[in-house]
Amino acid sequence: MELLIEYGKAFAVGGLLCVVGQLLIDYTKLTPARILTIFVVAGVLLGALGVYQPLADWAGAGATVPLTGFGNALAKGVKRAVEEKGLLGAFTGGFTAASGGICAAMFFGFLVALVCKPGDKNQ
Repeated sequence: MELLIEYGKAFAVGGLLCVVGQLLIDYTKLTPARILTIFVVAGVLLGALGVYQPLADWAGAGATVPLTGFGNALAKGVKRAVEEKGLLGAFTGGFTAASGGICAAMFFGFLVALVCKPGDKNQ
């Protein structure tokens, strides 16, 4: 039963983030790239303010997997690196904290590129 509750919390929070993204697509003239950037920056800001981590602890993957979770990871990494290395950490901390996700995205993107046939969608 506890596992079902954890899944429900993750589904609710992740779904709510998706609803916000869909509303931005439907009711604004923002491009998808700008919406994605807004989500990452929102995660950074909420993480820097200490608001996002309690949500991530409560919702699990529903809050850590979306782009807001990526922004939160960047903020945590920068904060930790600045405490350890000073100003240099402001430039390296985000990459260190998010390197696993970045490498996974590159690796799986490469695999998909090997399997799929590239082509122009406008033809």
